Amino acid sequence: MASIKDVAALAGVSPATVSRVMNGTAKVDPEKKARVLRAIEETGFVPNEIARTLFRKSAKMIGLIVPSIQNPYFIELAAQVEAQATANGFRPFLCNTGYDPEKEKAAIQMLVSMNADAIIITSCSEQVRELINHCPVPVVALDAMLYGTDVEACIFCDYYWGGRIAMEHLLACGCKNIVCIKGPQYRYSARSRYQGYRDFCLEQGLAEQVVECDYDFNRGLAMTEELLERFPEVDGIIACNDIVAISTYKVLHRRGIPVPEKIQLVGFDDISFATLLSPELTTISQPIREMAEKAVDLIVNNELTGMTGGKFVFPVTLVARQTTKLKGEHP
Repeated sequence: MASIKDVAALAGVSPATVSRVMNGTAKVDPEKKARVLRAIEETGFVPNEIARTLFRKSAKMIGLIVPSIQNPYFIELAAQVEAQATANGFRPFLCNTGYDPEKEKAAIQMLVSMNADAIIITSCSEQVRELINHCPVPVVALDAMLYGTDVEACIFCDYYWGGRIAMEHLLACGCKNIVCIKGPQYRYSARSRYQGYRDFCLEQGLAEQVVECDYDFNRGLAMTEELLERFPEVDGIIACNDIVAISTYKVLHRRGIPVPEKIQLVGFDDISFATLLSPELTTISQPIREMAEKAVDLIVNNELTGMTGGKFVFPVTLVARQTTKLKGEHP
């Protein structure tokens, strides 16, 4: 097998220059770089696919960075990105960061080094915003609005309207003491949902009743216990997402509080688990497939060229199931 020295000899450069070309760690004179790339392909020093990738500056790869694969919403989102990318001849590469800024940073750097055609990111910590602003690879924010970054496009839902229609639905169901479990306010989606709820309360002259919770099942269990202690008269709950709504239902069931007869419940996302619950969960549905398709289409159709801060907002809809009931309906 050819060695890096063979490549260097054929290209008439030093082994260090070959290394820099392959790793992209420093600028190399374009003419020297072209000689190195030709030598790599001729000697077979790297697999042909990698050599072709270096030549065309495209790995036919789309990186997807998600904060947690423990959240079914991100699993479903990743599945839709994978399906759309594969259908268009691209390879998806999933990075799970576990809400760790250092892992986010490492994921971005790795995808850049792998010559990914674009990066789709679903959340972003403050620590990596500067890295995104100087990223040589196009970045699409999916299910997120990343202020203060130079991402090419942001694709998200009308979360604000979702917060409003959740509140409107519970009022139509006869609820008088509604509590909003708002999500972590550093996330645009959570802030917007809460703002929709808050503005609706202001317009209707209703007092806000709010607790805050991460998008996490176990935190949802603990927060529901706290909610019931703080608001003993509660008869309607808006959860920050479906996972928290499911944990809320579990606590209510354990306490012998019937849903929807005693307390009515609305989630957000419409993940597949929402229909596995019994009773099935009323929720605000996000068009996960359509958002994923839009993100991938922008990449494969080269629509990101020259775009900065493009916004694509998708509508949400209320899906009424069995954890709520309109006045006069049978449960």
